[in-house]
Amino acid sequence: MFVDINGTRLNVEILGDGEETVIAHHGAPGLGSLAEPKASFGRLADTYRVVVFDARGSGASGLTGPFTHEQWVADVEALRAWLGAERVVIAGGSYGGFIAMEYAAHHPSRVSAVVLRDTSADNANQELAVRNAAASSRVRVDPAKLDRIMSGTVRDDADLRDCWREILPLYDHDYDPAKVEQRVAATPYHYETHNYAFAVNQPNYDIKHLLPSITAPTLVTVGRHDWITPVSCSETIAGLVPGAELRVFEKSGHSPQVEEAEAWESAVRDFLGTALRGVRDRH
Repeated sequence: MFVDINGTRLNVEILGDGEETVIAHHGAPGLGSLAEPKASFGRLADTYRVVVFDARGSGASGLTGPFTHEQWVADVEALRAWLGAERVVIAGGSYGGFIAMEYAAHHPSRVSAVVLRDTSADNANQELAVRNAAASSRVRVDPAKLDRIMSGTVRDDADLRDCWREILPLYDHDYDPAKVEQRVAATPYHYETHNYAFAVNQPNYDIKHLLPSITAPTLVTVGRHDWITPVSCSETIAGLVPGAELRVFEKSGHSPQVEEAEAWESAVRDFLGTALRGVRDRH
């Protein structure tokens, strides 16, 4: 369905009708869509009401800016209000984790738990990612294409698609060229959103100072072989969020929710079961 949120139309799907609501935010502004959180968190719809959506500027949602973290956080809060949920589990992977952490820090009374996947609390991952790409023995990445996609200077949607194809082989623990081509074909491209996120938002991104103010139980998950938000980034988050749990998935790259799906889902279910029981007991 399309929902009017803060002056734009968001493409929203609601899965399940559980008492507790999970809002799951996709990553990769201008490239990502609700398809990723639907495939992973949608599996929890037997227990929870799972809400996934295309963020402003991505997927089938409206392309009205601004594409700032502040706006994306405000959109999550407006979506929560529209849903009529007093508190939600906020979840996010990769860039979606940035928004999930900022939402949890700025709206602590509205968050019952936080689930993060392969994300970072500052832009230190950029340098690490470039170094990991250059060192890859899997493929030779064109440095110019890597620079354009990482710096937010892609020329148009076709160029974004070309640069995306260039780096996709780095993401998974086990490289499958056919799967890379499937992902290239399935991705919705909005280069203006991507460029703003990486040219404007990323250079100043650092929320480490906000993390100690996250009061909700937090699970941090990451693949051992993640090239773009390496394990050290998740260790930083887990060290700064009070009481956070860190789970490293040894046979995954950037997507343990896919590459070790059963183990990842089990970890999330166990965490949420315990965390939300504690929240209910306190309230």
